[in-house]
Amino acid sequence: MAHHPLRLILDGDALAANWRWLAARSGGAACGAAIKADGYGLGAREVVARLRAAGCRDFFVATWAEAEALGPWPGELALSVLHGVGPDDMAAAAASPARPVLNSSAQVARWRETGRPCDVMVDTGINRLGLAPADVAAGLLDGLEIETLMSHLASADEDVETNDRQRRDFAALAGGVQARRRSLANSAGICLGPDFAFDLTRPGIAVYGGVPRREADGRIRQVARVEAQIVQRRRIEAGDRVGYGGTFVAERSCELAILNIGYADGYLRSFSNSGRARIAGGFAPVVGRVSMDLTAIRVDAAPALGEGDWVELDYDLPAAAAQSGLSQYELLTGLGARSERSWR
Repeated sequence: MAHHPLRLILDGDALAANWRWLAARSGGAACGAAIKADGYGLGAREVVARLRAAGCRDFFVATWAEAEALGPWPGELALSVLHGVGPDDMAAAAASPARPVLNSSAQVARWRETGRPCDVMVDTGINRLGLAPADVAAGLLDGLEIETLMSHLASADEDVETNDRQRRDFAALAGGVQARRRSLANSAGICLGPDFAFDLTRPGIAVYGGVPRREADGRIRQVARVEAQIVQRRRIEAGDRVGYGGTFVAERSCELAILNIGYADGYLRSFSNSGRARIAGGFAPVVGRVSMDLTAIRVDAAPALGEGDWVELDYDLPAAAAQSGLSQYELLTGLGARSERSWR
């Protein structure tokens, strides 16, 4: 097997601890987990195994292809497909133990013919996926066997009136629908308090180490650490420029380590001249522009580092989001397929 010069060091204990905190914060509601985008880029199969052991029983993917990739699915676990069931999905859905989350009147009509249980999404203000409340009130869902009626918060990471309005609207609408459970809160929604939990919560980013709101500060642990090998160590002199466009100019002679990572691996150009790596005794700044496969860091303070040594990028999600201007979701799901994933 070929050697990987990139790796993600994944902390299974932190993953489980994050989910347990979210479950406790959910009060009397069950706590599920979103595992779409291959477990937010960390590997959905491994994530499911660890969360199953921690007590999670409800999981959510985006598409039927994602559901199929997880088969065979354990019988005691529930799996929901958030994008519902389109005209090209019926064969896969019929062969799957997963439930669709119905989002439109066409999906409702399509699934009604199967006679099988489903979940339903209603729109309470995000104007993305979901049935219109007026259609629900008109009886569109009558006769369906609905496991979970859900909606999605638009601004749960902010302190805005919209959150409570969506909560009230969802509670009023849900009172007229025959469903076994109700679900509204994502990671940030869980942090808003018990009134948002209803019967089932659906955390995503916080399970994987993202901090969705201040209430989770100090509670959520980092799950993924990014490490890359040094391809070359080199010395540059005063006035030398580094990388495409020469955006870094050395004020004096200094030592660089060229790392085997770039934007094709999810370490994006927004870290150019702003990111950093962890080295003994502190941090090494990224210098110059991040390119497709390579990133330069300044390592004057680490004379022992050389070709083949591993270096950890500073990829704490809240801090990296502040450095890069990207969301924690983008930073995590964008980590490239060229990285070897190693669970610890």
